[in-house]
Amino acid sequence: MKKNILRATVLNLVLFLFSLSILGQTKPEEPKQINIVYGANFTKNEKEYPGASIFSKDERQVQFEHQGADLWCDIAIYFQKENRLEAIGNVILKQGDSVQMTSEKINYLGDVKLAKAWGNVVLENSDMTLKTDTLRFDRERQQAYYQDNGTVIDSANTLTSKIGRYFMELKKYQFLDSVHIDNPEYILDSEQLDYYTTSKNAYMYGPSTIVGDTYKIYCERGFYDTKVESGYGIKNTRIDYNNRVVEGDSVYFNKAREFASATNNITVTDTINKGIIRAHYAEVHKAKDSVFATKRAVSILVQEKELDSLYVHGDTLMITGKPEARITRAFRNAKFFKTDLSGKCDSIHSEERTGITQLIKNPVLWNGDNQMTGDSIHLISNVKTEKLDSLKVLENAFIISLDSISMTGYNQAKGKDLFGQFIENELKIIDLVKNTEVIYYMYNDDDELIGIDKTICSAIRITMENNDVEDLTFFTNPDGDIFPEKDLPENSRILKGFVWRGDERIMTKEDIFDEDDNNIELVVIRGIDNPIDIDAEEEERSKNASDPINTIPNQKATDPKKKVKTKKAK
Repeated sequence: MKKNILRATVLNLVLFLFSLSILGQTKPEEPKQINIVYGANFTKNEKEYPGASIFSKDERQVQFEHQGADLWCDIAIYFQKENRLEAIGNVILKQGDSVQMTSEKINYLGDVKLAKAWGNVVLENSDMTLKTDTLRFDRERQQAYYQDNGTVIDSANTLTSKIGRYFMELKKYQFLDSVHIDNPEYILDSEQLDYYTTSKNAYMYGPSTIVGDTYKIYCERGFYDTKVESGYGIKNTRIDYNNRVVEGDSVYFNKAREFASATNNITVTDTINKGIIRAHYAEVHKAKDSVFATKRAVSILVQEKELDSLYVHGDTLMITGKPEARITRAFRNAKFFKTDLSGKCDSIHSEERTGITQLIKNPVLWNGDNQMTGDSIHLISNVKTEKLDSLKVLENAFIISLDSISMTGYNQAKGKDLFGQFIENELKIIDLVKNTEVIYYMYNDDDELIGIDKTICSAIRITMENNDVEDLTFFTNPDGDIFPEKDLPENSRILKGFVWRGDERIMTKEDIFDEDDNNIELVVIRGIDNPIDIDAEEEERSKNASDPINTIPNQKATDPKKKVKTKKAK
């Protein structure tokens, strides 16, 4: 008995739940019929339009209504059973107070709320005007799209493309194929572009070019605020700006601030002075005619022969001044490399106008195997030929080279100052002046040691050939002798002030970088490898419109304090 009662209870519960599920199911909404508001003249033509009612205007146009939209035309062919309408002549379609479309003809399908318009189509709302020959207007999804060229005009720009789609709720256009923006201040061309009519922001995909009065931008993915001419590129980006070309993984530009910056794998090319800067972060300030670079930064002065090019590195690089008066500064841990010439110091100051490069604080210079040190070192270039002309080592000048035969002793010369002369970028003559001393290992033609020359005099001239000593000339009362090796003790073979820094010598252009430089953690640029939700980004940008940093979420360059994910430089 209890089992029967339990079974009945369970059965009743199942039936109750089933009945609730049936009641909870809503019947699909039936498509609403297109309504005739004003029919004017009525006829039929079963031969051409079987089953259709034909309406034509009298003193006023024919009018229809369908779910919040009104349509006016001169002639309407209405297929009531199919719930569709063909409107011909001076057609006007209005959706509420926000959207109006005019054309010569419209086919309207009531069941799916789709209108296809032909002939001088104009779609208007409060933000823009769209003109094309053929337009499809999907009222269900609130989208309009064309495939045979269209023009969009708003308060800021005139945009054209072969294919376009308008998302009405987002107030966004998606343009494809031959996209072109014509603005009084610039021209923009792109393969694909998303454009928001409210913010006037453009998102570019594929090869895109923006040309303004003072700049040219190329990228294959990027953002551009068309109102203020500001934006960034994050794929194959290049900006031609103020006689410089800026390239990098992510490049930002702002016309009003006269500013450009770049992050990761950067190259900045000086198109006038043939100079190149490479780094992982750089800024270009047009008003100051300057470039700031850091993170494995190197300045390259390019020469016709690659072997003559000069590489300058520092933790921070600054290049300032007009093209004819550029000044290059390398701060902290500065190094440079040139074939047969390299050096390091705390900082480097190089001036284009004078041709003088100063090595400041604890400098050391290597010319071939010759090490030169002093309180201050100056390299002087010919400003016309840009080739090295002369060298100055001021105060405590000291030149040292390891004896290439014995590989144990050191050839040395010292004086108060050192002056060198370059011929065709090769150091040929070295003059040491005031209180000069020399220690030199002398060999015969069979590389047998003759003796060790140790001399004191007022001045010494060293003639060089292939970065090696060819001849020594002593001036004014030289006092010294050539000692047999056994007669000159080890401690007498070293001049006072001797410091050998051979382990610091820079042998290649890669040696200007330390381990820290080669293991820099690079910023991860969003959107290069992974797609970005552009609608979400646009919403974020709109919320932060008052904050110029936050409106550029992909640019580490504009917010150096912001913490971001990183990866190691290759």
